[in-house]
Amino acid sequence: MTQRLRRPTGRYAGKAADERRAERRQRFLDAALELFGAGPGYRATTVAALCESAGLSTRQFYEEFRTLEDVLSVLHLQVNDWAESAVVEALAGTSGMPFAERYARVFRAYAGSIAEDSRRIRITFTEIVGVSPRMDEQRLARRARWIELIRAEAEAAVRRGEAADRDYRLAAAAFIGSVNGLLHDWSAGWVDASLDEVVDELVRILLGLLRFEG
Repeated sequence: MTQRLRRPTGRYAGKAADERRAERRQRFLDAALELFGAGPGYRATTVAALCESAGLSTRQFYEEFRTLEDVLSVLHLQVNDWAESAVVEALAGTSGMPFAERYARVFRAYAGSIAEDSRRIRITFTEIVGVSPRMDEQRLARRARWIELIRAEAEAAVRRGEAADRDYRLAAAAFIGSVNGLLHDWSAGWVDASLDEVVDELVRILLGLLRFEG
């Protein structure tokens, strides 16, 4: 009796090929977060060191990424996406609150996501800076996205009669500059204050720049 051949399932140890690849990719990103954000830093890390930390081979690395810069790029976007998700969730959960209280909570959600892990701060505000024109463009693009979010929220507050009617683009850009500078300096140990104190100061700056009323 001829035995039928079964179609290959592409599964190994109960996992599909796509699942295994996603897990490998995440292992590289987890290792990069540690090496770039807590260890020697992006510039002092090699592909070999990253592979050793991830417990994977260089062949597997080049199946996922072309260069270490690609890893840094993905990691930077991932950290920003986590923070953006926290902000969007906070905005949804603070609807109807007074303007000042609403945006204080929203910013604390952002700061809480970024500062939840000191490695995220280093990736966002230190390791990404000056790496290459490509990384500078990515960093500035994400900054522009944050500026636009603040500007749009400020204009929504104007329509509700909660804030002065003016152009908030410069105020939003000034605030993002303050966030980047102060959180960078705090993470580098140049600011003698707790994270709560830093966040409180940034919230005061935000409220002042946007000239909240009421």
